[in-house]
Amino acid sequence: MLALLGHTNAQVLGEKPQANKTTRILFIFDASQSMYAKWQSDRKITIAQKLLSNLLDSIKNVPFLEIGLRVYGHQKDFPPQDCDDSKLEVPIGLNNTTKIRHVLKALIPRGTTPIARSLELAADDFNACDNCRNIIILITDGLEECQGDPCAVSKMLQQKGIILKPFIIGIGKDFKAAFDCVGTYFDASKEADFTKALNVVISQALNSTTAQVNLLDEDNNPTETNVNMTFFDNYSGLIKYNFIHTFNGKGLPDTLSIDPLLKYDIVVHTIPPTGVKNVSLTPGKHTIIPVSCPQGYLKLGVLGGGLKNVKDIQCIVRQKDKMETINVQTFDQIEKYITGKYDLEILSLPRLKINDVDIKQSFTTTVEIPMPGIAVIQKTINGYGGLFLEKDNKLELIYNLRENEQQESLILLPGNYRVVFRAKFVNKSLYTIEKKFKVESGATVRINLYQ
Repeated sequence: MLALLGHTNAQVLGEKPQANKTTRILFIFDASQSMYAKWQSDRKITIAQKLLSNLLDSIKNVPFLEIGLRVYGHQKDFPPQDCDDSKLEVPIGLNNTTKIRHVLKALIPRGTTPIARSLELAADDFNACDNCRNIIILITDGLEECQGDPCAVSKMLQQKGIILKPFIIGIGKDFKAAFDCVGTYFDASKEADFTKALNVVISQALNSTTAQVNLLDEDNNPTETNVNMTFFDNYSGLIKYNFIHTFNGKGLPDTLSIDPLLKYDIVVHTIPPTGVKNVSLTPGKHTIIPVSCPQGYLKLGVLGGGLKNVKDIQCIVRQKDKMETINVQTFDQIEKYITGKYDLEILSLPRLKINDVDIKQSFTTTVEIPMPGIAVIQKTINGYGGLFLEKDNKLELIYNLRENEQQESLILLPGNYRVVFRAKFVNKSLYTIEKKFKVESGATVRINLYQ
């Protein structure tokens, strides 16, 4: 009897857990001429019919399970070879065990072995479903005979997300070398091996397994939490799970129920992201997945306190000596970052660059800028001009005045400035106006260009 994992019905604060996925299994059964051959206690076809029927009886009451049957090699005699001899005999659906058993019992091996073609046709055997996991179990006593490429077809089906990695049970002979590229191969060289292989395959197909992700701090303790984790299928690159990491009631990383049929690339969405690749889970066993992601905090503030004039100013955050922007933080936020050195570019007027900011484990690093002031520039007429920071006898353009606005209010860091302006409808550069002014913290200065 198969021991299937239970489904939790726990609800927290009225929130519902994710809906159970429906598992859809398509059996692809070999009824080619070679299945008439003698194999230990009886003919291969007879043993396979009997043992698969017994298995179907054991899973007929499993919830969230739909099954179907595709058969190849049973419609046309060989010779001549008919490489299209593959048919969906029982479409995938609920309560199909009796139908499949009847079809199995009536099968008479006749033809060839079009494995690649059967896999290709199987893509249409699974109707569209957003909450299903599609599994193929191929039972065969031989190799591809129609010059198809089962490996290429299987790869295509997995990369498109149509199926999970298939299972293959090889009857009477070890075909591992030929089928490893197709899916997970089980050798049934002996009759007893066939029963064992069927049970193992069904157990893996129906059961999720458990895992926990340990988000490690700098001391390799799993203290980090409350961050999103995305599990990607390592083979297809498709997104399979999203979890916001948490601790359980015992203060340990929460246990996740994960499909063990895939290998995963896990991205932990810290700033910057971190993660691990090619993670394998052992069916039926609890897997601990360690990910190094020590974090600290960055707080942006103003000398003297108060955010009234800077709450909308943003700060570009980059890793030290790298040009890629990893975050844009405002002055009313405290953000978490992976520990290390960062370069900040504060989008104030003028821009302010602060390099080598050190983010330490579980520590809040505070970066403060001078309290800005306000400059109100009154032009009374449309025109062209710019605002310059004046420092060390040099002028740095920090802002182009708006051509069709006659008054502008700008939040500026303390410093010495110069505004240069020319009216729009005069035709001599001689009429250029310039005025110097100084901005002090928390103060407002008015600059009237025509007074």
